[in-house]
Amino acid sequence: MKMVFPSEEFSARRRIVMDELGSTACALMQGAGPVMGFEVFRQTNEFYYLTGISIPQAYLLIDGRSNQSVLYLPHRDPHLACEGDVLGAEDVERVKAISGVDMVYGLECLSDHLAGATTIFTPINPAEGRLACQDTLRYAAKVKAVDPWDSAPSREARLTDLVKECCPFANVQDLSPILNRMRLIKSPREVDVMRRAGVLCARAVVEAMRATRPGVFEYQLGAVADYVYRVNGVLSEGYRPIIAGGENIWFIHYYANDHSLRDGDLVLMDYAPDVSNYTSDIGRMWPVNGTYTAHQRELYGFVVEYHKAVLSRLRPGVLPAQVLSEAASIMQPVIEMTAFSKPIYEEAAHRMLDFKGHLSHPVGMAVHDVGQYFDVPLEPGLVISIDPQMWVPEERLYIRVEDTIVITADGVEVLTADAPLELDDIEAVMAEGGLIQQFPMKVCDK
Repeated sequence: MKMVFPSEEFSARRRIVMDELGSTACALMQGAGPVMGFEVFRQTNEFYYLTGISIPQAYLLIDGRSNQSVLYLPHRDPHLACEGDVLGAEDVERVKAISGVDMVYGLECLSDHLAGATTIFTPINPAEGRLACQDTLRYAAKVKAVDPWDSAPSREARLTDLVKECCPFANVQDLSPILNRMRLIKSPREVDVMRRAGVLCARAVVEAMRATRPGVFEYQLGAVADYVYRVNGVLSEGYRPIIAGGENIWFIHYYANDHSLRDGDLVLMDYAPDVSNYTSDIGRMWPVNGTYTAHQRELYGFVVEYHKAVLSRLRPGVLPAQVLSEAASIMQPVIEMTAFSKPIYEEAAHRMLDFKGHLSHPVGMAVHDVGQYFDVPLEPGLVISIDPQMWVPEERLYIRVEDTIVITADGVEVLTADAPLELDDIEAVMAEGGLIQQFPMKVCDK
C-alpha cells in the first residue's frame, strides 16, 4: 500500500476531531464496502482523510473516553491472497504505520468497545466514493427516495440505526459539519498532491488540443487524456469527462462524448484525474480546425480576459464578493471599449459582470468538494475553481474557461496553469499534431 501522506498527518486530523468532540463523546466512521465486480477498490474520501487506509469494510472509532483512535478491520481472507497483499486485522503494526491509530482489532470487537457511549457522532452526508461528490449523491438519493420499489435507507442511515441499536440511550449526532470544515482548507501536503493532479489535468488537455481535428470523436480526446493519466500512474478519473463539440456545449455537463467534431465548431473539455483520492478541475475551449473565428475570438477572448481579471484580484483576507466586484470594475471599461459584433454579445458580457458564480466551488477530494467559503475571507490553503461563464441564449452559446487555484500567503497559485490560456498559444499548440494522428484508429474487417 503506497503511503502518500505520513501517519502524523492522519493523527493530527483525528486530534482535531477529538478536540471538537470532547472527552465524553465518540465518533464512528464506516469505510467503503467491497466492490461489486472487477473494479479496483477506492476508499471513501472522509475515511481516507482520517486514516489513509484503503481496505473494504473498515471502521474507525475516535474515542474521547479513552483518548484513542481505533481501527476495526476484517480478518485476512485466504480467498483474496491471489489478488495481492491485502491488509487485515492481523497486520496491526503495518496498519498503525500507515494510519497512526492507537489500536487495531477485528470487526467482532466494535460493538463491545462502543457500548456505553453516551454521545456518538457519525457522518450523515453520503460517503463520496469513486467519481462522486455530495451534490451528485444527494440527487441520486432524492431520485431513489421517490421510487416506491427502490426506497431502501442509505448506508449512512443504516449505520445510524445500528449505532442506536447498540447504544439505545446514546445521543447520536452528525459528524459531517466538523469534517466539512476541516476538509475545506488544505494542508501543504494536500496541496502537493493537488498540484500533481493539476499538472496532469492540464497536460491531458494540452494533448487533447494537439489531437483535435475535424472528424475526430469527442471520446477520442478522452482517450488521449486517459493515456496521459495512465502512463503517469493514475488509475482513475476524478469525474466523468465533459468533452462537448459544437451544439453539445450548451449542455453544461454534457457527457455522452459520442459525436464527431466538426470544422468551424469549438470544443469544450473538462476532465481531471483522481490522484490519491484528490482531483482537480479545468475548462478550456478551442477551435476544432485549429483557428478561432472572429466571433469565437470575440466571446472566448472576453471570457479569458475576465478570467485573468479575477485571478489578479485573488488574495487572502478578502471576501469572494469583493474579488468579483473588483474584477467587474476592471472589465467594465473593456466592455465600453469593445466593438461587439452583435448587441446580444454585449448584453451577455454585461450579464457576466453581475453573475456571482464565477468563483465556482471548492475542489479537493471531490471535484465539487465540501465546505462553505463564500461568506468568509479567503484563507491560505483554500482550493477552489475559478470558472467565468457567459451565456448567449439567443444563439444557445455557452462560453467558459476554468482553472483550479489555491490561495497562498501572498496571492494565488494556479494549479492547472500548464494548459495554455491565451488564444494564440492554444492555436500554436494545436498546430503541433497529436497522438490520434500518430496512431490512427484502425477498424478490423468484418
